[in-house]
Amino acid sequence: MALTKEQKITVVAELSELLKQSRMTVVAEYRGITVKSMQSLRREAKANGTAIKVVKNRLVKQAINNVDTLKGIDVDSLKGQLLYAFNATDEVAPAKALSDFSKNEPSLQFIGAITSEGLFISADDVKALAGLPGKNQLIAGIINTLQSPVRNTMSALNGNLHGYLQAIEASKA
Repeated sequence: MALTKEQKITVVAELSELLKQSRMTVVAEYRGITVKSMQSLRREAKANGTAIKVVKNRLVKQAINNVDTLKGIDVDSLKGQLLYAFNATDEVAPAKALSDFSKNEPSLQFIGAITSEGLFISADDVKALAGLPGKNQLIAGIINTLQSPVRNTMSALNGNLHGYLQAIEASKA
């Protein structure tokens, strides 16, 4: 069913707002994916804060022109059946969500991504981003690295204390 002019204006305004807020907008071709699979993708992506939208490319191009930081983007690659993944808090999350989904659904292909700085990055760069550990994994790794010297010092002190106590016990006998 075709959208009315008012509905199109509303969609463009919503897309403009999503593009402004999104740290990274990943673009992928979804040709041949069933509705059930698409619903599953939306549920999985929503769990990490990513919104998946399937809209006409013409409306996305209009929304890009409405965002000041994105006006100079080359939109020639926005052709075909595309979906757009938006995330306002994490740059890697949309790429990771689509990459995880594409393992079971190989017909999903990355086209590229639009950064918040107004750059259009290639599909290869998006795949590389998707291979990075998630934000929570990185934070956990940093915390583990920072705690490592403290743990090592505590282990050394415990070892010395146990040795001292064993020496005292041996002298009593």
